[in-house]
Amino acid sequence: MKKFIYIVAVSFLSVAFMGSSFAGVQEKQQQLQEKQGALNEKQVELNQAVQKESVERSQESNKSMQQVSRASKIIGTKVKNSKGESLGDIKDLVIDPENGQVVYGVVSFGGILGMGDKLFAIPWGALVWNFDKKYYNLDLDKETLKKAPGFDKKHWPDSSDKWERLREELNQFPFYHPKG
Repeated sequence: MKKFIYIVAVSFLSVAFMGSSFAGVQEKQQQLQEKQGALNEKQVELNQAVQKESVERSQESNKSMQQVSRASKIIGTKVKNSKGESLGDIKDLVIDPENGQVVYGVVSFGGILGMGDKLFAIPWGALVWNFDKKYYNLDLDKETLKKAPGFDKKHWPDSSDKWERLREELNQFPFYHPKG
């Protein structure tokens, strides 16, 4: 009988000890599951951030590509003001040879059938491409453009000093908004 009591006591203690050990294991397992859940949430957040960054980079790349165009596609494009009035068309582009950037769009205005046109060196940043209607917008009315400094087909500025002087004269007009 002593053996029986001893066996029952040992069995009871074993079950009690194992029960508390099992409870400890269950608690640890629950903690690990909570940590795994938190890690999964962080992984989802990181994946979303990476995806968002990828979309933003793609959009920026598309925007950049939309801002590039061949000179042959730009030359001849109409220029209108915000009222939709025609201000002429782009006759040429002036490029800074040091940095390769377009500095001016040469806009032809006035005259009849190309005769008597006055040319204007409009800062490139002042000409805004209208994607929907396929023309450049210049925030300027016709009367102001008539008064702006310009030149004729036979007397283009032939030096950077003359282009610079034209640019300085344009400072007085509302469309001149240099970039940077």
